[in-house]
Order: sequence, then structure tokens, then C-alpha cells
Amino acid sequence: MPDHPLELGWMRIFVEVARLGSFSSAAALLGLTQPAVSYQIRRLEEQFGVSLLRRQHRGVTLTAEGERLLDVTAKAVGDIDALARSFRAEAQRPVVRLRTDYAFSSLWLIPRMDGFRLLHPETDIQIVATQRFSAGFRDEADVAVVFGTRAEFGAAGTLLLQEKVVPVCTQGFLDRNGPFEDARQLAKAVLIHLDTPMPSPWFDWRSYLTEFSVVRDAHAGRGDISFNTYSLVIQAALSGQGVAIGWMGLVDTLLQAGMLVEAGPPLEAQDRGYWLVPPRSPGAHSESLGAWLVGEVGGSG
Repeated sequence: MPDHPLELGWMRIFVEVARLGSFSSAAALLGLTQPAVSYQIRRLEEQFGVSLLRRQHRGVTLTAEGERLLDVTAKAVGDIDALARSFRAEAQRPVVRLRTDYAFSSLWLIPRMDGFRLLHPETDIQIVATQRFSAGFRDEADVAVVFGTRAEFGAAGTLLLQEKVVPVCTQGFLDRNGPFEDARQLAKAVLIHLDTPMPSPWFDWRSYLTEFSVVRDAHAGRGDISFNTYSLVIQAALSGQGVAIGWMGLVDTLLQAGMLVEAGPPLEAQDRGYWLVPPRSPGAHSESLGAWLVGEVGGSG
């Protein structure tokens, strides 16, 4: 056995000598001298302690041990070459990084991604979902879709989805606990909350009810449930746990399919919603993704 690990270069030299049956042909293919190839093969034989090749007047042939070694090394070299080609191909494919939050990515973006991939099969997309956007998020992504106000993002961004909300629940929950004809009746129901910092950057149940001048009784909140991500809020609503605030644009398909129903009056914020924010240095691929996002919103509006 060798005293130290074999180098890839020795394996490749051995494979080419065995394949071509000639030191000089292998040397020409590999860009080496014939003596250098011969020397490397001798070193390999010394390490294994066996003869791997039969030197003949015209070329070389493999010994039985050489045949066994070729079975192993040819596959290893071939696998490494295939992997290297794969790495090069991946490096040449454009990758667009899209940064957004969990709600937009899971409920709006992912169900529609096939549309972009069909239009741009040459482009790979890396979706980074986060609830925390650093001050330099425009430098960390090619495209960002962020929730905020016109004052925050209006100068650089395009409003994709204005914040419009409506209470939602399953038909079964509505039948058992409704109807909720106004916000005052809703305040007595089991509500599903999204944990947010105070004050909330979007409509929560407190601000929703306040808009209708409703103050919820302290005892009415018994049995309420809260989650730290909006996708879990919607899952709870879908399982009939209570009434959730539904963001139009995120729950539209669930309403259209009848999986959720409207359970109260709608509400909207004129200058708040999801904004498409391009990178500081746009490129062709980020512009293609941005244009597709705008088109998808327009097409579904």
C-alpha cells in the first residue's frame, strides 16, 4: 500500500497512459514530457510495490494489477471531471438573489415561481426569506420585496401590493360562531394574532378594531392564539382555529378556492404595503425579475 495519499495528477497520468497505451501519447495529451510521465508511473509502481504496466517495444499494456487499479482510478477521474464540468456550468448560470419576508415568499411568491422559471429557464433564483432587513439590504440582494411605508421606500421602490386587509376564517368557523356583521361582533370572536413589535408596522387586531372605534373587552381575548410568522397564522385559520387578518394579495387564492371566507369589513392603508426595491446597481437579470413581479401583480389585480 502507498505510504501517503495518492495525488490526483498521478491518477490522471496513469489513466491516460493506460487508455492510450503510450507514454509519449499521454505526455502530449497532458502537456508533459515523456520522461516526466515515465517517472510518475515508476513512482506509482514503487508506492504500490507492484508492476502496473508491461513496457513493450511499441507502447505499454496493463498488468493484472494495473487492470484492477484502472477500474478504480478511471471512475474516480471521470467523476471528478464530471463534477468540474458541473461546477463550471453552474458558475456560468446567472443567479438572482431575491430578499423578502416569510409571508410574501410562502403565500405569494412560491405559488407563482414556475411562471418566472418558464420565461427565464437560464436564470437561477435564490430566495432569502427573513423578517429582519439590515440597513444595507439593497447591497445583499439583487431584488428585494419589503413591507413598509411610502416614506421609507417610495423614493427607490415601486408599490407592488397596497396593504388591504379583511378578516378571514373557514366557512365552518363562521357557521358555528358568526355571522360577524361588524367589527364589534368580531371583537367577541376567537382571534388569531401575528406577533409584531409595538407599534405594529401593519394592521393587527388592535389597530384594525381601533379603526372602527371598537375597544375589545379584556375577557374577550380568552382563547386567542398568536404566532410569530404569518404562514402559521393562516394555517391556524385554515384549520378552523379562529379569525385572522387576511392580507389581500396573500390570501386571494385561498378565498377564491373557498378554503377561507371573508368574515368582516375590509380596511386599507393608502401609503403602506409591499414595495419592490431594486439593487443599487441593477443588472439585466434583476431587471427581468423585477419586471416579472410587477407584471404578475398587475395581472392578478
